[in-house]
Amino acid sequence: MLTFLGFAMIATFLVLIMLKKMSPIAALVLIPALFCVFAGQGAQLGGYVIDGVGKLAPTAAMLMFAIVYFGVMIDVGLFDPIVRGILRFCRADPMRIVVGTAVLAAIVSLDGDGSTTFMITVSAMYPLYKRLGMSLVVMTGVAATANGVMNTLPWGGPTARAATALKLDAADIFVPMIPALAVGLLFVFVLAYVLGLKERRRLGLLTLPAGTERSAEPAGELLVAAGTGPAAAGSAEASLPSARSTGPAPPAPTEGVTPAEGVTRTEGVTPAEDGFQGLDPHRPTLRPRLYWFNAGLTVALLTAMIMELLPIPVLFLLGAALALTVNFPHMPDQKARIAAHAENVLNVAGMVFAAAVFTGVLTGTGMVKHMADWLVGAIPEGMGPHMALVTGLLSLPLTYFMSNDGFYFGVLPVLAEAGAAHGVSPLEIARASLVGQALHMSSPLVPAVYVLVGMAKVEFGDHTRFTVKWAALTSLVVLAAGMLFGII
Repeated sequence: MLTFLGFAMIATFLVLIMLKKMSPIAALVLIPALFCVFAGQGAQLGGYVIDGVGKLAPTAAMLMFAIVYFGVMIDVGLFDPIVRGILRFCRADPMRIVVGTAVLAAIVSLDGDGSTTFMITVSAMYPLYKRLGMSLVVMTGVAATANGVMNTLPWGGPTARAATALKLDAADIFVPMIPALAVGLLFVFVLAYVLGLKERRRLGLLTLPAGTERSAEPAGELLVAAGTGPAAAGSAEASLPSARSTGPAPPAPTEGVTPAEGVTRTEGVTPAEDGFQGLDPHRPTLRPRLYWFNAGLTVALLTAMIMELLPIPVLFLLGAALALTVNFPHMPDQKARIAAHAENVLNVAGMVFAAAVFTGVLTGTGMVKHMADWLVGAIPEGMGPHMALVTGLLSLPLTYFMSNDGFYFGVLPVLAEAGAAHGVSPLEIARASLVGQALHMSSPLVPAVYVLVGMAKVEFGDHTRFTVKWAALTSLVVLAAGMLFGII
């Protein structure tokens, strides 16, 4: 009964948010509360929620102060050189922009923190997508999938959890997986290239007049070589209203797309050499004289995270306080910076505590355990010698519907024990368990994904509907490469 209720609760949640019948916060709270009553444990709901909140409170604190810290670092211009390099590569070509999104997300993911990756990626790329009328779900999908592959770094979380659960060395798990993960990341870049080509066909080949990149607020018109898609049809009829136009904009051709402002489409125009400035180079919050201090502080913070010198929430709390004090010594400026990022902080913290209801009910009622036991018990006896493959396949749905802690500490030891009975090494099981991370990063139980969709102003249901298929395919590519190379 609990197995059925667990799957039904997850399915109901996903259907309602993808159909936009409920907001994610409402769905994360009301649906598990209802199913807790159906399970006959309504009287224990308060305890389950408090337990869930207690477990996720450190994560909420970490995200709150991480948003403030990296928001300040973006404000003061720490990441501007990276962003300028990516945007110079992108120019105004939709294909290059999508590929640049994947590259930027992969580079920033080296710090092992998903929320950081999404904050920097969206801050850099959102103005460009918005200005050119590109699909915002393409941006969120590519960024989440690239970060999911990179999330397998030893300091990212899953590898450390697998090593702890099976009492193995994290390096023994991760290092042999590098070729398979590299194939997965390459697949993400190829996927970004294909999605970028679709955007190019839909919008056309864009270019900017000289001097646009140097402008604080891009003025003038974007010139577009007409493509073959519906948004690039022809000549005079295909032109969109300028930024100053008061007339209504044409409907967006796809979900998550905002009509481009100030776009005119003409034939035979080649891309300009100048890129598009996603971050305002003249914003008053820039602190060029403190660049090396901020860079050193960020490196020190990330090093302390990797070395686990202090709990991550404490590190970000200290880092945010220090960054605010040094960069904005005057109280009104500090208050202004905190207020500027308050919306993101509130949205993400609200989502995390709402997710605590969902995870608290799943765990407290025993639904997660029954679901995992049912899935493991459903494995045919003849699949015993192929438990590494089974683990890799199960990691896709289980890490999507469960937290990493639940999967790695609750399910993985059972799978490893079943594999050992058939001569399958725990190392192979541990490596196979990592392949689902590309999909996991778009799970409704991952707090960082709410940073992504919140900053990108994308509905969570739209992001899920677009991303899940590509993320699952990426995970399967990693699994296939691992088996081909003999790693799994």
